[in-house]
Amino acid sequence: MSNLNELVGVLKAAGESTRLRLLALLADGDHSVKDLTEILDQSQPRVSRHLKLLADAGLIERHAEGAWAYYRLTPSGQGADLARWLTSRVDPTDPERLRDRARQAEARSAQQALAANYFAQVADSWDLLKTLHVPEAAVEAAVLEAVGERKIELLLDLGTGTGRMLEVLAPAYERGIGIDSSREMLAVARARLVEAGLAHAQVRLGDMAALDSTLGPADVIVVHQVLHYFDDPGRMLAQAKGLLKPGGQVLIVDFAPHTLEFLRTNHAHRRLGLSDEQMSGWANSAGMDVQSVRLFPSDTNDQGLTVCLWSLVDRNKTEN
Repeated sequence: MSNLNELVGVLKAAGESTRLRLLALLADGDHSVKDLTEILDQSQPRVSRHLKLLADAGLIERHAEGAWAYYRLTPSGQGADLARWLTSRVDPTDPERLRDRARQAEARSAQQALAANYFAQVADSWDLLKTLHVPEAAVEAAVLEAVGERKIELLLDLGTGTGRMLEVLAPAYERGIGIDSSREMLAVARARLVEAGLAHAQVRLGDMAALDSTLGPADVIVVHQVLHYFDDPGRMLAQAKGLLKPGGQVLIVDFAPHTLEFLRTNHAHRRLGLSDEQMSGWANSAGMDVQSVRLFPSDTNDQGLTVCLWSLVDRNKTEN
């Protein structure tokens, strides 16, 4: 329990309109300082000052990624309890809250449009680009090994890109569906699946930020080199969990934390890698546990990227 002065300090930190708006926005998911300044239409120093007060009070957490910083609600403890209690009582029809939500949606749409434009430009050479930085053969073998002898009636590949994971895992599933928001990527994927003779696999156009709940339930969900394109990977993981069968498995391939800012500026990355701590927190919030982690250091030393393979499982449910 907090002493009286500590509790008063926390309440003072939350008891201001802009800071309460920030808490409500962060209850919707992670945001960068840049996003929050645009949504609130306030200066960066002003927003940063409010965020520091909230962080000092233990209501939110800051995670630095290169030149950017991301904020989220504190995941556990008294600060988390109070933040969620407060945000749950914000009137969703309040005019200021409605404006913030509308600007939040605009910001996310703009980010997705940037990524979609990038994918449209690189669709034909996407697989080649990946091999410049990633020990792809080793990662693909590890993904296939991770599913093991599991019976896979339905596999979902979220952010399928050129459909490579559908090809790699083809022997392991009865039916595979790849989802992507880039028509150009899907055109490449369809051609590749036909060429490979994979009649039990298909790809579909879908909004990666708002996945169709009728896609599941799946035995295995693959999220391969996708989460770093999202400001809030936790929201995507929560959606993936909703598409998972009891006892199912989510396989995530992505970069470990790094400092290569050019991937953000030139290649539409939003997050400079994902840490084990972040993954555990996002998995926990979605009701899953990290079962295992494997690391694959880059085979191009000048790039210095490490790829991680996380296997997540549903915490509360088991297979029949």
